[in-house]
Amino acid sequence: MAFDPQLQALYDQRAAQGARPLYEMTLDEARAADLAAVQADAGTPEPVREVLDESIPGPAGPLPVRVYRPDAGPDPLPVLVYFFGGGWTLGSIETSDAICRSLANGAGCLTIAVGYRLAPENKFPAALHDCFAGLRWAADHAARLGADPSRIAVGGDSAGGNLAAAMTLMARDAGGPAIRAQLLVYPNTDYLADTESRRENSDPLLFNSKSVQWYWDNYLTSPEDGNNPLVSPLRASSHAGLPQALVITAEYDPLRDEGEQYAQRLRDSGVPVESTRYPGVAHGFFAMAGTLDAGSRALGQAAAYLRTAFAGDLRGPDPA
Repeated sequence: MAFDPQLQALYDQRAAQGARPLYEMTLDEARAADLAAVQADAGTPEPVREVLDESIPGPAGPLPVRVYRPDAGPDPLPVLVYFFGGGWTLGSIETSDAICRSLANGAGCLTIAVGYRLAPENKFPAALHDCFAGLRWAADHAARLGADPSRIAVGGDSAGGNLAAAMTLMARDAGGPAIRAQLLVYPNTDYLADTESRRENSDPLLFNSKSVQWYWDNYLTSPEDGNNPLVSPLRASSHAGLPQALVITAEYDPLRDEGEQYAQRLRDSGVPVESTRYPGVAHGFFAMAGTLDAGSRALGQAAAYLRTAFAGDLRGPDPA
């Protein structure tokens, strides 16, 4: 393996400390360790003009959302609805705080993080329904928030990318809300993926194939759920009419190939797609902008892509 030098330093540190995989911890331990690692590697969160915590009606009771207003930009602002990662099992609004701040400022958009319910306490489709409630709330309350309901994007990393992809399918089939663009960062796209990247990434010091299966087992009630296109977006019968996409993947990530397969499936369906594989880095790097230069570059790419999408400059498909 030819790790990025900064990732190699982190890897060596984890090895020296005898770091345990999250799937060997209790849920409480794993959730605390995940948040601590994310906050340590994200760097100092950027200041934004305003951060507002709200509670909105959700399918099973109040649902927390956090609204980030960028440090510059005239109203009405475009909107990014963002879903944090953590395998549907870990994570919270706090997990994506640094990412949301950076994207709000970089893309010049109102960014709304949705605090969806976690598995295994709340299995599929709980998170999905919460995320769609958050998306609808953003569209319905745009005027009050100083936002433009005609310029809404969805995004997320890892399981959050899976949920963002599912949102585009749900919104298309429900007749709205209209979504301008989707930002999918190393997303899960296929429960049944049998890919080279899933097989070759087994290092216990990194997010690996065992991690993937642990998260799926927590999220799904039964393996049959994995055939549902809202669980496995790659398995949707049609991807036509979905919003333009930026798909970001990492070289040393078990989810790499299914993310890139999804980008190609969208492209084949006539969806404008930009797809970038970051070399030398592993799953999770997007949330590590304070530690990995590649994470900072990816955040910058995502922000620039969203800014262009919000401006209405639709790109054509990049070369296959």
